[in-house]
Amino acid sequence: MTPPALQRRLGLGDAVFIGLGSMVGAGVFAVWAPAADAAGTGLLVGLAIAAVVAFGNATSSAQLAAAHPTSGGAYAYGRAELGPWWGFIAGWGFVVGKTASCAAMALTFAAYAAPAGWERPVAIGAVVALTAVNWFGVTRTAGAARVIVVITLGALGAAVTAAFSGGAFSDGSAPGSLWTGGAYGVLQSAGLLFFAFAGYARIATMGEEVREPRRVIPRAIVIAFVVALAVYAVVAVAVLGALGPAGVAASTEPVADAAARSGWEWIGVVVRVGAAAGSLGALLALIAGVSRTAFAMARERDLPAYLDRVHPRWHVPHRAELTAGALVVALVALVDLRGAIGFSSFGVLLYYFVANVAAFRQRGDARRYPVALQVIGGIGCLVLAATLPWQSVAAGVAVVAVGVAYRAIRIRRAA
Repeated sequence: MTPPALQRRLGLGDAVFIGLGSMVGAGVFAVWAPAADAAGTGLLVGLAIAAVVAFGNATSSAQLAAAHPTSGGAYAYGRAELGPWWGFIAGWGFVVGKTASCAAMALTFAAYAAPAGWERPVAIGAVVALTAVNWFGVTRTAGAARVIVVITLGALGAAVTAAFSGGAFSDGSAPGSLWTGGAYGVLQSAGLLFFAFAGYARIATMGEEVREPRRVIPRAIVIAFVVALAVYAVVAVAVLGALGPAGVAASTEPVADAAARSGWEWIGVVVRVGAAAGSLGALLALIAGVSRTAFAMARERDLPAYLDRVHPRWHVPHRAELTAGALVVALVALVDLRGAIGFSSFGVLLYYFVANVAAFRQRGDARRYPVALQVIGGIGCLVLAATLPWQSVAAGVAVVAVGVAYRAIRIRRAA
């Protein structure tokens, strides 16, 4: 009897919304303060740099996905193009780092949606609910992503309109020098803003659940990236125009504060609803992405074989889904990771570095984009990683070392 397998149920629109749900999440409401603190108005240059690096990564992911329409994203691509160790390092960094990101995103949602003192229970409830959504089939995941993205974009549209109606740039806050933060500050802001675009990986990790993947996945990645870039660019200009670089850097809720300049009393509630929805959208896509990568790794025995199962009715990697959800619930209950997940950033950059190297190696009919884009993406990942705080780099290296030791021991025992 043939065991149940993942089914190709997602179309182009579904894949685009899953990607947008990952990219236009809570980060678009909060990333501006640390970026402005690092670079002032230079965050606009940082956004451009992040977009260029992210575009290189996106085209690498699209090219690889067309040649390898399977689950796992850069884990599967690294194995196929470079060898098992390359794939493992990418997959391990993604699974461990993004599991922590799931916990952080759940806590971010609760910060916006829960009454004081109820943040952890509400965050746990969100994780359980979204794990259940993913359990009942990938079409439910896509449907929920559509609703959440529409709510988030609607809230952002209202906030931007309010910011401009309040007289953006009318108080002399128009950007002056775009290099006020210096080269290092601009690059650091680019590193912060880069992760806003990293959500297209979620599309690639679901490669076995997309119809016509060789055509649909590359298109979905590029479309989601372009839409997300436009959203971030408009919000950046609106926030800087309303508050000025110093005001943005000092704000804990820059989008809400910029919108409040309009005097519209109801706009704060709209922004909070949008931020909560954005957090849920990112969390939904993150849980799906982690579980698919874990499933792919278990299939190759790089993670326990227990995770290598597909539900006979819902056709999802249900054991990987439940395990990911349980780990996130445990993290939410025990620790607050919102300010301590720098190694997640390191893991994402490592993940995309492997993707760029893998795409660089492709030849013949598999090549869709100029080699220069993979070079830009790969070098960009290394440069942005170098701008991370040393604590983040150290934590990331430690996480990779644990993974390498785990795989080495497993291989030795299997020999």
